[in-house]
Amino acid sequence: MRIEHDTARLDRTAVYRLLTATVVPRPIAWVSTVSADGVDNLAPHSFFTIASVTPPVVQFTSVGRKDTLRNVEATGEFVVNLAPEPLLDEINKTATDFPEGMSEFDAVGVAREASARVKAPRVAASPVALECELHSTLLLGDSTVVFGRVVHIAVDEGVLDGNHPEVTRLRPLTRLGRDEWGTAGDIRELGRIRYADWPTSD
Repeated sequence: MRIEHDTARLDRTAVYRLLTATVVPRPIAWVSTVSADGVDNLAPHSFFTIASVTPPVVQFTSVGRKDTLRNVEATGEFVVNLAPEPLLDEINKTATDFPEGMSEFDAVGVAREASARVKAPRVAASPVALECELHSTLLLGDSTVVFGRVVHIAVDEGVLDGNHPEVTRLRPLTRLGRDEWGTAGDIRELGRIRYADWPTSD
């Protein structure tokens, strides 16, 4: 037996809780930006995925107008830092609603490193950084989808298996419902079946 919900009859909080508890696990874009005044910002965004490969574009959603979105609009640049399990405490702390003009890097004690192509710094301890230039934004209700063209990728050689970033070395965090976080957990490998190899009932 299911409990049915007409979203038009639910308030925003109820819809948010249902969606974020069922669309799981969600990868985390730990986005670093710099304001027009030169103040660094760092915040996690769990509405995040790949939008395109050619050209390489990633997307994240800003729910409401936050410093990350304002900085991206002002400068046209940002960095998506992979959010690894060992940095859970720091990632969670950078979600704090610090006042505008205060750098989460400094407030939380996250070490920076210079990016190769954009002004926004990278998180020094993150194993992967995707440096992005703003492609476009899309306003949807109270949220803005940000599309960034990936212009540079930096990968810590310690997480590589050959040229392949290996998930058990990356140890990516995910967001679930409520205040729940997830890890990669059990990993299963299963190849995709080509139609030419599809079993027949001859």
